[in-house]
Amino acid sequence: MKKVILRTIVILFFLLVSLMTVLSTIGFKTDRFNQLISKRILENNKNFSLKLKKIKFKFDIKNFNLFLETKNPEVNYKNLIIPIKEVKAYLDFISLLKSKPKINTINISSKELDINQLKRILSKTKPSSLNSLVTNRINNGKIVLNLELFFDDSLNINNFIAKGEIKEMNGIINNELSLKNTSFNFFADSTDVLIKNITSETDGLLIKNGNLKIDKNEKINLKLDFSSEVNINKKNINNFLPYLKNIKFINKDTNFYADLDNFLNITFDKTLKVTDYDYSNKGRVKKLLVQFGNPIQNSYLENDITNLYIKESNLNVRYSSDKKNSINAAGLYSIDNQNYHNFEFKDNISKGFSNIDLNLELDQELSVDFINYKKEKNTIAKIFLNLATKKDLVNIKKFNYKENKNSISIEDLKINKKNLISLKKIQVKTFDKKSLKNDFILEFGKKIKVFGNRYDAKNFNKFLTKKSDDNILKKISKDIDIDLKNIDTPLSKKLKNFRLIGVIEKGKFIKISSKGDFGNNKFLDISMKSDEKRKKRYLEVYSDLPKPLLSEYSFFKGLSEGVLTFSSVIENNSSSSKLIIDDFKIVNAPGLVKLLSLADLGGLADLAEGEGLSFEKLEIKMSNNKGFLKLEEIFAIGPSISVLMEGYKAPDELTSLRGTLVPAKNLNKLLSKIPVIGEIIIPKEIGEGLFGVSFKMKGYPGKIKTTINPIKTLTPRFITKALEKSKKSK
Repeated sequence: MKKVILRTIVILFFLLVSLMTVLSTIGFKTDRFNQLISKRILENNKNFSLKLKKIKFKFDIKNFNLFLETKNPEVNYKNLIIPIKEVKAYLDFISLLKSKPKINTINISSKELDINQLKRILSKTKPSSLNSLVTNRINNGKIVLNLELFFDDSLNINNFIAKGEIKEMNGIINNELSLKNTSFNFFADSTDVLIKNITSETDGLLIKNGNLKIDKNEKINLKLDFSSEVNINKKNINNFLPYLKNIKFINKDTNFYADLDNFLNITFDKTLKVTDYDYSNKGRVKKLLVQFGNPIQNSYLENDITNLYIKESNLNVRYSSDKKNSINAAGLYSIDNQNYHNFEFKDNISKGFSNIDLNLELDQELSVDFINYKKEKNTIAKIFLNLATKKDLVNIKKFNYKENKNSISIEDLKINKKNLISLKKIQVKTFDKKSLKNDFILEFGKKIKVFGNRYDAKNFNKFLTKKSDDNILKKISKDIDIDLKNIDTPLSKKLKNFRLIGVIEKGKFIKISSKGDFGNNKFLDISMKSDEKRKKRYLEVYSDLPKPLLSEYSFFKGLSEGVLTFSSVIENNSSSSKLIIDDFKIVNAPGLVKLLSLADLGGLADLAEGEGLSFEKLEIKMSNNKGFLKLEEIFAIGPSISVLMEGYKAPDELTSLRGTLVPAKNLNKLLSKIPVIGEIIIPKEIGEGLFGVSFKMKGYPGKIKTTINPIKTLTPRFITKALEKSKKSK
């Protein structure tokens, strides 16, 4: 009996094992469960109907479940046929033994589905943002879907897993921009979406190796990374300009070719409002061309910058909601697309504060008039700049310029709304070939100190005569102390041991005491005093060499020798001044030579081209009111000729002069016939050739026209001035 029982158990076990082996490997086909599955699905999902062909019955040993597998079932959703390739239904094994079969999971694999078919299916479902996106933005494409549905005891779907592939999809971003040949693999469940191997292209942009992950918890987090080949040019840039409008210097003429890796992280709240974002990229810029609509002008560069070319450069950009943004770039740049040089640029931006580091090589022509320094084209200068900005405040923390032996450095220069606020130090050392031209230091502490061995001031007058509506020093009030051993002044004159002590208030000198030595017992003295009650400043200048001080004024071109005395009363934006030059000559003065030639005054023109015309005195009385220079009286008298004139120079550089010019011989003859000073009458002996000329000069610099008229009588004012001079000389 025991043997029978044992044998029976062995046989049953063998049969069970065999059955399980067959069920788990081959399975067997049946239609027994068709009605059961269709009925149970229809009970809880009225919109679905399912017609099954023969089902293969198999056993899942791992999960101890039975599953039913069928090919090409007929699935109907709201009267739309859904093309299904395969369906697997997993049944609870214990529920079968209890005659209460329960479906745990259904796995549905679709055939290749056209996007238009998907649109028809989605049109039958509840409206959603996804439905709207597919319906309105997707043109065509193909999708293969594997959908795994998880059911509760009532056969309600409580979770799902969707995975598959999309390929050959075209989509619309906006009216100008569309995606083509888009493909990717995807995986999604109730909490996560994962999209991998994204490839797509649009005109000017190729996307590849993309990955997208969406986590749906209390907040929705989207992470995207992809590689891109950028090819933006004049033909397609208009498609991208709406997205780049906040980037300066990007316009319709921009060309951009690059390979970039991109990373994007966005967080949404439940209402899909963006609460956090972070975008960054890194890669290689093959070529970038920026054409500036308004050329960049710089007073130090000889030529304006109209284009910027960058090639073979690394680029790393970060743009984030935490306001900690950055741009890092390094490579080659040019402004003429011919000569490329190294550059490195870093800009860290945080909450409106920008910190910039710039290293570059410069081969352009450059000139700094203030120190008479000029860099020739194609000589390489190295520049380092550390610059911080916040709103209107610019802080040049460090600036270093190096070109051969020439160097300029600046430390902690702060400018707010074009006003100098503070400065720590400027150090300058420049050469002309092997000759030292500048070697001085400027320090900004409790007082302004300028000291050193040499300063090239040949262009200093040009710097002073430049018109500017802004005074960059108007926020500065400090004592100033200047001590320079050697100064190169205009016209190769040397000034030694120049010392100035003064006071600057709101950018203007209110006190000066200064002295310098031209050598050969010739000096320069400058003084200024202030009357606080009257709010006036009194400036006095004495120079044994007038020419270096007047080199930038075309009116004095050709002047040599002489002694200069200048006094001025300055009040707010106006001044009243008097300039006197004694015992000087005019040599090769084109304007005067032309005037003398037109007047046909004999050999006077020849004198102007030879040793020159000598003058005993020149007096100029003038006033300046907000840039309008009124020349109240200009009187020059000499042994050969005398001149009296008046006029003005407008802010737009228009100059107008009129006056009288008389040879000294005729003037002396006239004066000798006047018995009493003040009784000015027309000479009775006209026949002896008494005459002069009246003239007018008017125009803009380089275009002044001169007209003359011979005269036989002189104005009382002219004769009065001549008599005064004659009396003083006696």
